Amino acid sequence: MRGLMQSKQLLISSIIEHAAKFHGNTEIVSRTVEGPIHRYGYRELCARSKKLANALERLGCELGDVVGTLAWNGYRHMEIYYGVSGTGTVCHTVNPRLFPEQIVYIINHAEDKYIFLDLTFVALIEGIADQLPRVAGFIIMTDEADMPETTLPNAVCYETLISAESDDYKWPQFDENTASSLCYTSGTTGNPKGVLYSHRSTVLHCYTGGLVDTLGFGARDTVLPVVPMFHANSWGIAYLAPMVGAKLVMPGKDLDGASVYELLHSEGVTFTAGVPTVWLMLLQYMEETGQRLDTLKASVIGGSAAPRSMIETFQNKYGVQVLHAWGMTEMSPLGTIGTLTARQEGWSVEEKIELQSKQGRGIFGVELKIVDDDGADLPWDGKTFGRLLVRGAFVAEGYFKGEGADAFDEDGWFDTGDVSTFDEYGFMQITDRSKDVIKSGGEWISSIDIENVAVGHPGVAEAAVIGIEHPKWDERPLLIIVRAQDTEVSREDLLQFFNGKIAKWCVPDDVVFVEAIPHTATGKIQKVELREQFKGYVLPTVSAAE
Repeated sequence: MRGLMQSKQLLISSIIEHAAKFHGNTEIVSRTVEGPIHRYGYRELCARSKKLANALERLGCELGDVVGTLAWNGYRHMEIYYGVSGTGTVCHTVNPRLFPEQIVYIINHAEDKYIFLDLTFVALIEGIADQLPRVAGFIIMTDEADMPETTLPNAVCYETLISAESDDYKWPQFDENTASSLCYTSGTTGNPKGVLYSHRSTVLHCYTGGLVDTLGFGARDTVLPVVPMFHANSWGIAYLAPMVGAKLVMPGKDLDGASVYELLHSEGVTFTAGVPTVWLMLLQYMEETGQRLDTLKASVIGGSAAPRSMIETFQNKYGVQVLHAWGMTEMSPLGTIGTLTARQEGWSVEEKIELQSKQGRGIFGVELKIVDDDGADLPWDGKTFGRLLVRGAFVAEGYFKGEGADAFDEDGWFDTGDVSTFDEYGFMQITDRSKDVIKSGGEWISSIDIENVAVGHPGVAEAAVIGIEHPKWDERPLLIIVRAQDTEVSREDLLQFFNGKIAKWCVPDDVVFVEAIPHTATGKIQKVELREQFKGYVLPTVSAAE
C-alpha cells in the first residue's frame, strides 16, 4: 500500500526560493576580488540567479549541459550555484589550485560548455584556452569597470551578461535524480575522478547537515565558510545557509590569518569551517597580536586530521567549540562529526579532548563499517582497525563516465581508502590512508598519530611521516619537519618529545628538517612526492639490524 503524500521533487531551486521568501533580507557579505565588501540579501541572490538562468538559456545551455567555474567564495559564485543547477544544467566547480594540465584534463573530461571565472584566474585560463576546444565562451565574474583586456575567445563580462535579463523566471521541474553539480577528486594518484551529485542527494545532504548534532547552525547564526566552494560544494554550507536562513560571510581569495580574523570579528561570525592549515594561520596571527574571538561559538575542522594541540587552543584559550569532522568528495562530503552526547559532556576536560581528537560519529544518511582484507566485518572496540567502507543516500555509486569502478562493490559499499577504528560510542578515528599506514614487524603504525604529536611541539610548524624500508622491520617511520619560525628544535628534542605520548615502538627512527612539505591542491600532505624524495633513505637503525 502506497502512502497518500505528495511526491514533490527535491530540487536545489527550492532552497533559494525558500530563502528569498522567509529570509529575504538576511545578508550575504562578500569580500570581492576587486577589493570592496559587497552586501545584499537572499531575495536579491534569488533574483540575480534567475537573471543568470535566463542568460544561460539564451546562450543555448540545456538540461544536462555542464558549466564550469573557477572562482572563490563570493556572491556571484553563489548565483552561479543556483542559476546553473536550477535550470537543470550541471554546475562544475573546478579547483584552480590544481596544476594547469590537470585543469585542462578536468574541463575537457567534463565537457564544459562555458566557463565562469574570477579575475584572479584570467591569466591562468588564457594560458590554457587553446587546449579547451569544447568551451564556447568565458564569462568573467566582474563588472564593466573592472573588466580586463583578455585574449580569451568569446569573453563576456558577468554583470553585462545578466543585466540584459529579466528576473522573471520560473524554475523548471524535473526528476530529483537529475545531475546538479560535478566535483573532481584531488587526484593524488592518476587523473582526478568526477563525482556527479544529484538534486536529491544534495537536498538530503543539506537536511542532514542542518541537524543539531551535525553542523547545526540556524537563522540566528553568522557563518563564514573558509572551505572553498570548489572543494566538495563548500561542505554543503552554500546550500545549508540559505535553507536555514543564516547570515553568510564569504572570504573571497584572502585566507591568511589577518584577513580571516578581520571578517570573524567585524561580521560577528558565530560558526566557521575549514581545513587545519587555515586555522594554523589564524591561531598564529592571534597569538602574535593578542586578539580574541568574542562571537565565534564553533569551528568545524576537516579535510585532514586536526592536531590535538589545535583543538585544545581553540577550546581552552578562546572558548570555541571544535567540531572535528571527516568526509570525502564522494560523500557530498559529510560522513562523521564530533558532537558530544549529554553523557560525554559530563566527562573531564581531558576525556573530552581525547574523544574530540577522533573524527566523530556517523551522521544520519551514511552507513559505515570497517572490514579486514577478506571483507569480513570487524568489531567496534576502539582498538581493531580495518578498511573503512561507506554507503548512503548522498554517497556516490560510481565515478563520472564509469572510471574507478573497483572502489565500489556489488552491495553499494564504497571503499574510502582510509583505515580506521570505531569505539564503543560509535566515534571513528582515522588511523591512516591505506597507502600511508606504516607496516612494521607485523604491526601497523599510524602516520597521523605521529604527526599530531609532533605538531604539538612549539618548535614545529608542520610535520609529515612516511614509511622507510627497513631490513628487519619491513618499514619504520621517518619524521619530516618544517621548523617554526625563529626556532632551532633538534632531532633529539623531537624524539624525546614523544616519550609517554605514543608507544615506544611507534616513535620515529629518524627526523629530517626541510624548508617546505609538498601539498595537494586541497591542502593535504603529498606523501607520494615525499616517498619519491626520500626513496633510498637509510635510517640510522638499519646498521644495528644488519
